[in-house]
Amino acid sequence: MMLPRRQDYGNGLRSGPVTSFRSAGSPSSVRRSSAVLPSVLTFLVVVASGGLLLMIEKGMLNGMETPSPRGNARRLELFRESRTHGSDDVDSEILQEIRNRTIRTMCSQKNMPHSIWSLSPLQRKTVLQHILVNEEYRFLYCYVPKVACSNWKRVLKVLSGALESVDVNIKMDHRSDLLFLSSLKPEEIRYRLKHYFKFMFVREPMERLLSAYRNKFGEIESYQKKYGVEIIKRYRKGLAKDASVKGDDVTFGEFVRYLLDEDVEHMNEHWMPVYNLCQPCAVSYNFIGSYEHLERDSEYVLQRIGAPPFVHYPERQTWYKPVTTETLHYYLCTLPQKLLRELLPKYILDFSLFAYPFPNTTTEHCRH
Repeated sequence: MMLPRRQDYGNGLRSGPVTSFRSAGSPSSVRRSSAVLPSVLTFLVVVASGGLLLMIEKGMLNGMETPSPRGNARRLELFRESRTHGSDDVDSEILQEIRNRTIRTMCSQKNMPHSIWSLSPLQRKTVLQHILVNEEYRFLYCYVPKVACSNWKRVLKVLSGALESVDVNIKMDHRSDLLFLSSLKPEEIRYRLKHYFKFMFVREPMERLLSAYRNKFGEIESYQKKYGVEIIKRYRKGLAKDASVKGDDVTFGEFVRYLLDEDVEHMNEHWMPVYNLCQPCAVSYNFIGSYEHLERDSEYVLQRIGAPPFVHYPERQTWYKPVTTETLHYYLCTLPQKLLRELLPKYILDFSLFAYPFPNTTTEHCRH
């Protein structure tokens, strides 16, 4: 569930006209979608109020002005004309508006900071290290691990000329040939934050968490040694001093217990909340795409920044194992409910700001 301001299909939080991105849809679809709006808004008011209290306590909210970025108007018009008009587009547009209104409301509180310079040094360091810069096409991309960031980095490398094609079969180097906002001087950072097109992608919080768990503890030996060994020794009885622990059999419950004891601002980036990684109140993103509509939203971004026609978003690798609804249901329903109740507040801002509903893990739901 994702939302921007007006009909822009992006997140222009408080300023600057943004590109119109409206679907036609049938009258019945509009009526059906509009009927859903009050209940969704009610949910967001409840969830957002809890998130706001947490943000006030942590002092994390900021905001800054952003004018309209550069774009290829004719290509965007062609893109809009080529889109399929249907109820899904109408629903998406309503959700986009809900998200934007929620972000604007929560980020516009009078007692909140107003720029990344008002963040704590650690918060500012984190967000600046996660925003990638493209000078030729004048855009900033805040990458979020486990939200298709590897493929977006491929796109950035192609646009900068460091990579011939997004389809080249090579292991992704997540540092080389990429320009990070953190490497620039303060005045250069200010200029780009004000004038460049800014975007990010989000994903359902628990799905992203499960994806990180399965990937890092099921496939990556370095994570098993660095985090897995510590987790098992800390949370599995009788193994605190066992030198034979390999860290390759961490359970999801043990992983969650570890997260509960971690401060979100010091978490590994693969399970740090998206809010802390990209600070959507401190940076006025023009567009917040969704993992659930990755191809469509990515195409929109490419059109919006004026990318050459030969540059496309890569197809998902054949070896990729997606987290299905059934898989997520299984893991959450087998997790002790006390742990889940304690875990959700850690990601409250991701749920509330990006309009994702809390997972349903009632006894009746989990029986199916």
